Amino acid sequence: MKEFEIKPRIYFDEGSLEYLREVKSKNAFILSDGIMEKLGYLKQAVDFLESAGVQCDVYTNIKPEPDLLAVMDSLEHYMVHQGHTVIALGGGSAMDTAKAMIYFLHQAVSKTGKSFNKPQFIAIPTTSGTGSEVTDFSVITINGKKTALIDDLMAPDIAILDSTCTRSLPPQVIADTGLDALVHAVEAYVSNKATDCTDALAEKAVYILCHNLVRFYRNSEDKDARECIQRASCLAGMAFTNANLGITHSMAHAFGGTFHLSHGRSNALLMEKVIEYNANLKDTSDQQVAAKYGQLARILGLPARTTREGYVNFLQAVRQLKRDLHIPASIRAAGIQEEAFMAATGKMAEQALADRCTPSNPRTPAKEDIIAIYKAAY
Repeated sequence: MKEFEIKPRIYFDEGSLEYLREVKSKNAFILSDGIMEKLGYLKQAVDFLESAGVQCDVYTNIKPEPDLLAVMDSLEHYMVHQGHTVIALGGGSAMDTAKAMIYFLHQAVSKTGKSFNKPQFIAIPTTSGTGSEVTDFSVITINGKKTALIDDLMAPDIAILDSTCTRSLPPQVIADTGLDALVHAVEAYVSNKATDCTDALAEKAVYILCHNLVRFYRNSEDKDARECIQRASCLAGMAFTNANLGITHSMAHAFGGTFHLSHGRSNALLMEKVIEYNANLKDTSDQQVAAKYGQLARILGLPARTTREGYVNFLQAVRQLKRDLHIPASIRAAGIQEEAFMAATGKMAEQALADRCTPSNPRTPAKEDIIAIYKAAY
């Protein structure tokens, strides 16, 4: 039996940050980072909340690619005031930290036998890629491994998509996070848990991303492109929180954690070879996944008279998009040393197989398959 759920109430369009004036809460614990503080978005959020009579406690020690220690540090600060509302203002790291903090807080309270009163959770993304504002996923590093936590408890109650907050993104961040969103949509689309509902969201996200990401990359002041990419990221998040993801993400978690590459860039370097593996055109008995890639080609207005033609044209569109965004053509081109990479493929493959994104991949890989994909991507 399959199901579909969208939890957060979403406020969007430029200026929607002002919704914070309407928050009903005694106090709020805001997790953000130094960049948001420098750009003034954190102060703006605090001003809106205080105008509504909400007392604010601010935590800005967010670490990129957060680990368990960083989450515990944020939880320790939260416990001092125990805000009735938790607000994550920032990119994926702020979202992951806030979600994991709530997750481990629930675990700690449950062990005491007491009931857990979850704080209201508001997510305000300042990058367009993770879709974390509408998902129940959090990725943190535990014992040196990137680990995906998945729990309904971590889904935000309210999401605020104010495109003003993404206006100052550097081009490289726009490219990496935008391709992360594209992988979210594509993997949700071919997932073995996909439904008509998730397909509709994924198709729309792919269309918007492929038609607007390069515009946003070249000019972050392009308001229309900026808002389109932010909404597409959110749509992709809705799709994958219901359909889950696949081995591009599993492999990216292991690869990025090993070589300290951003999650979006790791996905971008692996996505083509995973698409080729999933399409599996050598097996003529079952080309259902290749046909879905072909359907994405049709959605993009590309020729897809046959399954092969559609799949090939979609893959070429992905490659051209990466070129336009100046993404390295291979892991080698990204500067990863060959000997170290090849030595790590076995361990990374084991981590990828154990990742919670792997079971929903449309093909079930063996360790040897994962290693072969890593090597092909190199």
